Amino acid sequence: MSLSCCWSRRASSARCTRLVRSWAVLGLSFLLFGLAGLFPPEAYAQDSRRAPNVVFILIDDMRFDAAACLGHPFLKTPHIDAMAKNGTNFTNAFVTTSLCSPSRASILTGQYMHKHHVVDNNNTDLSNVVFFPEYLQKAGYKTGFFGKWHMGGGTDEPRPGFDQWVSFRGQGHYYPPGPKWTLNVNGKSVPQKGYITDELTDYAIDWLDTIDKEKDPFFLYLSHKAVHAQFHPAERHKDLYSDVKIEPPASQANTQENYEGKPMWVKNQRNSWHGVDFPYHSSLDIAEYYRDYCRCINAVDDSVGRVRQYLKDHNLEENTVVMLMGDNGFLFGENGLIDKRNAYEESMRVPLVVEGPGYFPKDATETAVVANIDIGPTVLDLAGIKTPEQMDGMSFVKVANGDQAAKDWRKNLLYEYYWEWNFPHTPTMFALRGERYKFIQYHGIWDTDELYDLENDPHEMHNLINEPGLQSTVRDMRNALNKELAQRNAMQVPFGAKRGNGANLRRESGSDAAEFPESVIRQRDAKN
Repeated sequence: MSLSCCWSRRASSARCTRLVRSWAVLGLSFLLFGLAGLFPPEAYAQDSRRAPNVVFILIDDMRFDAAACLGHPFLKTPHIDAMAKNGTNFTNAFVTTSLCSPSRASILTGQYMHKHHVVDNNNTDLSNVVFFPEYLQKAGYKTGFFGKWHMGGGTDEPRPGFDQWVSFRGQGHYYPPGPKWTLNVNGKSVPQKGYITDELTDYAIDWLDTIDKEKDPFFLYLSHKAVHAQFHPAERHKDLYSDVKIEPPASQANTQENYEGKPMWVKNQRNSWHGVDFPYHSSLDIAEYYRDYCRCINAVDDSVGRVRQYLKDHNLEENTVVMLMGDNGFLFGENGLIDKRNAYEESMRVPLVVEGPGYFPKDATETAVVANIDIGPTVLDLAGIKTPEQMDGMSFVKVANGDQAAKDWRKNLLYEYYWEWNFPHTPTMFALRGERYKFIQYHGIWDTDELYDLENDPHEMHNLINEPGLQSTVRDMRNALNKELAQRNAMQVPFGAKRGNGANLRRESGSDAAEFPESVIRQRDAKN
């Protein structure tokens, strides 16, 4: 008998009362004894709270291994380490394009480069996209952006989605280059006073003080200039790691073994703007360059510590999710290369550490393949907002908590990079990065593709593209890549106006140009 029927019959009112009481007792018993054994305490904590605050800390050019907790041999990063101890370390986090503007656009839109159309650092039209903080504003969040924007380097004007704005033109400067250099604070020019990593943190914390945190959830986007070149450590860190001997990576050596099976462009780039033989067309010492990079990381670690301490001091840590991520990786000699753009691990793999009691497991490691396009959907998910249809990424909240089956998560991640006229030594490329294999396919260049067994060759030193026993893997991954590009309407390569020859110089005393590989050399015809 339904409750509506009971209430409609006056004669049955007593029986209905007993029935309701019985259901109430039964329901309470089930909650007390059944649910307690099925769900962890964190689940109750999350359900009983309002949508969490979110702090997203983006570090420029931070490699996947650039912290003590990430396996670095000598970096001291106590605050990032504490984050990882109190949260989840995503060890297979990547960017879909390893270049500042496209990667940052992917973070803010949840879209691949081919969809948001910010294809390089030169063409940055964002007039037809929506940034995920705009959805947060509509949901009642207070939002603030502090730091490097870079998409449209000629202006530092405030952008949609943020109530508070502190930024600068282009790459900015670690220390102000002169009295006329300014930050843009909510549309007004304000002189930069000191070290930019510290100053951005000051602005972020000062903004938090203005928020009625009992009433309004907040989203803080702290986008550091660090650790972008040219590396200028804070005065307090300028002598750190001076006694550390920095060894070049094994793949840096200019040997036949290292370049066996590699694409010709890799060997050729060695003697270029982005290679160890002629780095930035200078005599730069790569080891000392890397030492200063590591020193700059320490100011970032200090910033993380200050933000976490503020949350603790104001009783916000239990309802705030803090994320730390790199916008792309960076090579310091691997394969004879420096900088980024390519699809090698040191370029496309980044750190992602997330802490939030009740939202992400503590002292946990997550190996699912996640990416920068997942940040927007994840933050929106935490705020109770459904992922917008135009986004390519997915929320990784359930993945991190073991609530999503592996079959429902991506098996491979698409990577894409389009040739830039100003840095002509890196070709257009597309890649699929899976849990074990990575397949890289080049476009518009006469060269060989690549396949790597990441399980047995994590430094990608042995190209298996011509390995007889792996031709089915090559075929399957090539087909999967082409299928994904077609399904995503990404079978075209946009480009901007070429304005010159770009950084196309070579050092006379540097390495020679690459020779064609033996696999394409024939004596008489296509077979012999």
